Formats: sequence, structure tokens, C-alpha cells
Amino acid sequence: MAFPLYPWIGPIPIHPHLLFELLTYGAGFVIYRVLRARWGDPLPAEQRWTVIAAAAFGAAIGGKLLYWGSDPGDFALRWQDAFYIMGGKSVLGAIAGGLVAVELVKRRSGITVPTGDLLAVPLALGIGIGRIGCFLTGLGDHTYGLATSLPWAVDFGDGIARHPTQLCEVLFVWALGGILLWAAGRGLRMGALFRLFIVGYAAFRIGVEFIKPGAPLLGLNALQWVALAMLIWAGRELLSQRRKEVARA
Repeated sequence: MAFPLYPWIGPIPIHPHLLFELLTYGAGFVIYRVLRARWGDPLPAEQRWTVIAAAAFGAAIGGKLLYWGSDPGDFALRWQDAFYIMGGKSVLGAIAGGLVAVELVKRRSGITVPTGDLLAVPLALGIGIGRIGCFLTGLGDHTYGLATSLPWAVDFGDGIARHPTQLCEVLFVWALGGILLWAAGRGLRMGALFRLFIVGYAAFRIGVEFIKPGAPLLGLNALQWVALAMLIWAGRELLSQRRKEVARA
């Protein structure tokens, strides 16, 4: 297999990153609408769209900041490169940025109910679809793993066999999405589903980054530090929620 692998739509080759990013947004929105119709929504439509707009804005900012911050040396060399500045983003940074923006908007708008449960499964599905595009893009995407001699290693075109960490992420997030769908039918308290998604995804990212290139700081890279902060936040929220349930019992 030669990388990047361009899917063709008729006579036109489409960059895999662009194609699968569009599929991510489309599939995520469809799943969100299906779940909203099935589960209901604690927010009226106007407030829901306010939350979605805040999430999108925060995701755009957070995705860029963590992408640039994940390799400060590369950023220092390439900050004047328009393609570099406009092209890259971090999924983890996008989730973190969206989370912060939503919490700020909720506080300003007086929204007190959890708002993320309807987004947990669409996020898991969408991340997996997007990572297929990352895999097909090859070396240009910079999401590959370290060199390895294990049988599932992939040569992305430079003669070095590497961990296909993109495919590992696809399998993990789709399994996580299935678990979340199962858990949603078990009477979870509002807000728990999204926090479980954060716990699962953040824990995975902390682990998988150990087999990916990165610039460490005190033993962890920038992505791992952000993932650790997200894991602590979500775990604390789940624990606090559980304590309140026990106190009411």
C-alpha cells in the first residue's frame, strides 16, 4: 500500500484527510440527531445550539493550540508557514477546548444541567472515522507510532515499520462508543456518559502516546499532560456525582 492513499470520486482524487474529516462531521451529526430523538434533550433548542456553537469555537481554538504546543521546536521553526499554521489540529486539544468553552458559556448563560451526554457517542464514532483518514494520509499526518518489529507494523513509505497508532485508536474509540451505548441503557445519572467518554479517551491517549514520537516534559508530552488533566477532571466529577447519589440513598 502506497501512502498517502487517495480515494477517488469518479475521476477526481480526494485527499483522505479531507474526505474522512467531512465524513466525521456528517456521521457525527446524524448520530447526534438520532440519539437526541431517542433520548430527549435537557436543553431547549436555542440553548442547545448555543452550547454547540461554543463547543465548535472552543474546539477550533483548542485543537490549534495543542497542535502547536505539542512540538514547540517545530512551531518555532514553522510558525510563518501558512500551510502549517492552517492545516494541523489536535483531536485531544479540540475536545479540551470545546469542554472549556462550553463550561464558560453555561456559567454565563445560567445553564446548570449537564449538556455533553448526547455528544459522547458521536464523538467516539467521529474520532474513529477521522483517524482512518489520518492513517491513509501516512507520514504527512504525523500521527504514526514509533518504529517496531511487531507483526502489525506498517511502513508508511520511508522504509521504517511503525506502530499503526491511528488504527489502534479507531478500534479503541469504536469499542468505547459501543460501551457507552450499552451504559446509556443502564440508568446512568445525567452527565455521567460524557464523563465516562472523557475518562476512557483520556486514559487511552495517555497510554498510546508512549509509543508515538513526542517531546517529553517531566516524563510526559504535552498531549499526555492535557489528557491527564481531563482524566482527573472527569474522574473527580464522576466521584462527586456518586457521593451525592449515596448521600441521597
